[in-house]
Amino acid sequence: MGRRIAVVLFNLGGPDKPDSVQPFLQNLFRDAAIIRAPLPIRWFLARLISRTRAPAVIKNYAMMDAGGGSPLLRETEAQANALQAELSKALPGDEVKCFIAMRYWHPFTEEAAAEVKRWKADEVVLLPLYPQFSTTTTGSSLSAWNKAYRGPARTVCCYPFEENFVAAHVAQILDGYRRAGSPEQVTLLLSAHGLPELVVKDGDPYQWQCEALAEMIAGRVPAEWDVIPCYQSRVGPLKWIGPSTDLEVERAAKAGKNILIAPIAFVSEHIETLVELGEEYRLLAESHGAASYTRVEALGVHASFIQTLTQETLAALGMKGTLRSCAGGRLCPSDWTGCPHAVTQQKAGERVNEAAV
Repeated sequence: MGRRIAVVLFNLGGPDKPDSVQPFLQNLFRDAAIIRAPLPIRWFLARLISRTRAPAVIKNYAMMDAGGGSPLLRETEAQANALQAELSKALPGDEVKCFIAMRYWHPFTEEAAAEVKRWKADEVVLLPLYPQFSTTTTGSSLSAWNKAYRGPARTVCCYPFEENFVAAHVAQILDGYRRAGSPEQVTLLLSAHGLPELVVKDGDPYQWQCEALAEMIAGRVPAEWDVIPCYQSRVGPLKWIGPSTDLEVERAAKAGKNILIAPIAFVSEHIETLVELGEEYRLLAESHGAASYTRVEALGVHASFIQTLTQETLAALGMKGTLRSCAGGRLCPSDWTGCPHAVTQQKAGERVNEAAV
């Protein structure tokens, strides 16, 4: 009799209707991984920011969907269905089921954990839809999962350099280039969600992974293109990593460039891709004289991306340990102390030291 294999897809989540926007934002900013402040201050700030930002965010969601909600859940469901189909073909003797664990809106991580328990999985693979590891995304989701589910699990921490993943990005970019009419004088902006500088200074490897991926993509597109990694979606007064996407859009537009802009840390369409990249930065580019502006679509259910998820899941099922990156073991250089492999090694060392005392 085969195994029951649960694959849990981590994602951010998004409000399903206008009334959900403020509580969604409050859940987001209440997370200690997002706002690093003592609990009472964090809760106060979360309420304040969510109330202040909700009206504008509601308008942005209305631009995407007549119901005023996020498309993220249905995008993630499509990815889950595609992955489940591929895994079922690869593992015909086993029963595979994909579960969705959203961090800040339904289905919450706790709901997914309860479903996995009821299903009585023999094996659990935790698979983030965040390709790059950050303590603010995958790290936060893992913390929530470990509180909700006590059984063993195998974790894929990141896959930013996996061959099929890089190939999927290049294919989407070149498709966008053809849609733009294959122009000359191209600036390719590879945009990722930003982080406060202090998070990176604390050892978070996200920026390094994003920029190393950008170098890999730059080596596979026409050599004459300007290829620039940049960061969007800044919130709050802290200094964030750069360069900022809006400033790079403005700079390229003033130079009269044909702008291609591609999300490299978002794999599904949602407010940051459809509104921020698709509408707000387009208007910015046009107002500063860009020759053209083309948004590259998120990976979605691109065959090569689904192949990435399939191969990473199969590799996780076959490994001896419980944590892997697309490199197998640790991917990040030693400087990045927030790497989950570094944290795991540190905890193992502490246990050895305690046992020796």
